[in-house]
Amino acid sequence: MAYYLVTARPIASKMNRLREWLDSGEIRAMRPFGQALQNGLDNARWQSDGVAIWEEEDYCVPPLAQERAAVLDAHFTDLQVQHVEKNKGWEQIDPLKKLWDTQ
Repeated sequence: MAYYLVTARPIASKMNRLREWLDSGEIRAMRPFGQALQNGLDNARWQSDGVAIWEEEDYCVPPLAQERAAVLDAHFTDLQVQHVEKNKGWEQIDPLKKLWDTQ
């Protein structure tokens, strides 16, 4: 199992639909990756350059292959991954504003 710090540029016109999809539980139900993807996207943060960032647990080679095909490529562009130790990515981005905060 590997952990990645994921950065991706959200497609603004698709973020409301993604939030609805997350809230419905459909993403969480996707197997085998749904729980990890749900957690990552629910807790994603904003970088100062308008790019989303989150930590993701993944088993795929290449990283996030299934997640990209099912969800990510339809809602984000410029997706990149960097290998991190478990929870080190979250520690690094914790101070950033949450992606879903509207304040």
